[in-house]
Amino acid sequence: MASRRDFIKKTTLGSAGMAVAGSAMGMSAQSYRRIIGANERIYIAIAGLGRRLGAFYEPIAKKEANVELIYLCDVMESQRHKALEKFSEHIDYKPKLENDIRKVIDDPKVDALINATPDHWHTPGSILAIKGGKHVYVEKPSSHNMEENELLVEAADKYQKVVQMGNQQRSSDHTIEIINDIHSGVIGTPYKAVAFYTNARGEVPLQKKVPVPQGLDWDLWQGPAPRRQYTEETWDYNWHWYGWQYGTAETGNNATHELDIARWALQVDFPLYADVEAAKRHFLNDGWEMYDTMEATFKFPENKIIQWDGKSRNGYDTYGGGRGTIIYGSEGSVFIDREKYILTDRTGKVIKEYHSGSSEAGTALGGGGDVSTYHVMNFLDTIRGKENLNAPIDDANVSMAMVHYANIASRIGRGFEIDDKTGRMFDRDAMKLWSRTYEPGWKPEV
Repeated sequence: MASRRDFIKKTTLGSAGMAVAGSAMGMSAQSYRRIIGANERIYIAIAGLGRRLGAFYEPIAKKEANVELIYLCDVMESQRHKALEKFSEHIDYKPKLENDIRKVIDDPKVDALINATPDHWHTPGSILAIKGGKHVYVEKPSSHNMEENELLVEAADKYQKVVQMGNQQRSSDHTIEIINDIHSGVIGTPYKAVAFYTNARGEVPLQKKVPVPQGLDWDLWQGPAPRRQYTEETWDYNWHWYGWQYGTAETGNNATHELDIARWALQVDFPLYADVEAAKRHFLNDGWEMYDTMEATFKFPENKIIQWDGKSRNGYDTYGGGRGTIIYGSEGSVFIDREKYILTDRTGKVIKEYHSGSSEAGTALGGGGDVSTYHVMNFLDTIRGKENLNAPIDDANVSMAMVHYANIASRIGRGFEIDDKTGRMFDRDAMKLWSRTYEPGWKPEV
């Protein structure tokens, strides 16, 4: 698995403006600065108070977490007040309400930021926070494009901050157990993984220009993205499907999780080749602007392969669950999802089946549950120096690269070869999508 140093070495080769990485990589372990002692209280802010908010009630309220929530930040006024009302059911004090994430970051009392903003804010907001001295828990997808993928890892290393991506299944006990068993040879040599997501999302409204909703700071919501007039339904979730300015399609929205499990199980880093078949198959005249159906293939050294089967709007249950990962090995196979694993031998006979009883949400909007709580607690205990991150950003962003390769292949209409040492794509049109256009003054800088 890629270490932070290995990832930076890979991703900075040939990159302009990345010279600072060398000095950062030269830091000794003793110089890794912790701002929190093992038993000290951690002061937290949450930016982005939408559907993922429920994932943070329990870990923040837990006595053993020893944290204080001092900011609830969102660009929509109603979201701030709803979040305050919800948190009042879990904590006996009132955090401050704030519109502007930059003001939160400027407060020296804040130790850590939970960044649950829309995709286009994940890397820019996280880098601002890291440079402002904060540790960061950034929801998936941790980056909007490959350039941001590199920059966020560089920032975490340069400023020596704890940065964890919200791919919470990395903190699932039953997943950790079976992945360790796979690595120990329980299914022989693992050679293939099929990751999947099945949902029956409905019709999406066509965009039409309307006045900005009351209480929404539309300029700040756009943040790093180029400015445009507000269109109906954009700010509340449907931005996922309204073009590439804000979202990363279903692959960034959900494949991030299962592709990460697949890569973890197969112990691979960057692929050698990526290709997809992707199209919009449902409600052809609605407002959904991206593919809603994708089959992706990633080829790796040692003849290993990962496939992604994403069906956003066709609920046919192909694999026996809404989401999960199947790992094939020379002597057996494993089915893993957020609640269980099933181990079979080469003939398909069930050898072991374990149901964790996990409450973690699957395909429903929103989410949270015990695994999210474990993941946030792991983040907090790593800040205190008591644990190591289960999803450090250097490794998480290798998985994120697969998301970006799939999206790029869908956009240019063909597959391409990849340098598995640097992550660069051997396709000129693909490399044109390495980064994005930013609103002037908003491009993230380390």
